[in-house]
Amino acid sequence: MLVLRIVGFLLLITIGGSLLTYLLTRNRRYLTFAWQVLKYGVVMACIVLAFMLFERLLMAA
Repeated sequence: MLVLRIVGFLLLITIGGSLLTYLLTRNRRYLTFAWQVLKYGVVMACIVLAFMLFERLLMAA
């Protein structure tokens, strides 16, 4: 769980930095990068949470 929190915090910093850079430069490349980071971060979080769910289901059986 600690690793998930650290990765989530890094994702928030990356997305916030990209949005701030977009606001300063008006270059849409940074907005696209922030969207991709968010999208892949959510996908990876769902995969990790699914593995954790399967682990709990296997331990209960």
